[in-house]
Amino acid sequence: METKPFNDHSFYEFIGQQQLMGSKCEDCDTLYCPPRAFCPNCGGTNMAWHQFKGIGNLAAFTCITVCAPQMIALGYGRDNPYCVGVVHLEEGPKIDARILGVNAKKPETIKIGTKMNIQYLEAETENDTSFMGFSPVK
Repeated sequence: METKPFNDHSFYEFIGQQQLMGSKCEDCDTLYCPPRAFCPNCGGTNMAWHQFKGIGNLAAFTCITVCAPQMIALGYGRDNPYCVGVVHLEEGPKIDARILGVNAKKPETIKIGTKMNIQYLEAETENDTSFMGFSPVK
């Protein structure tokens, strides 16, 4: 049984190990991703780690053209937008992430409901940690 605390640091450590981990309330079976230390559904604190498959459907997205300095340093901006979105995981929770493998310059080609698969990525800058994104299943 995994004993890491249910927080963002642990979540990203798992991402670095190519595992999408969240938490499950052992009292009411509600799943959370990223993990939560207590269950907002029943108020319980009897939580356990739960590994997700990393498969889901695109629920929402936006293409970013006005970027944070970190993303501008990576080459993103008005002429090279990137996409972020919400993926509804097969197990139930929704998670926000970068959406990869889509044409952010033509958002009309990105379709809600598209089946997505997780991609584990190395940090893009020296101050980043590994991160995850989702791309359409081909």
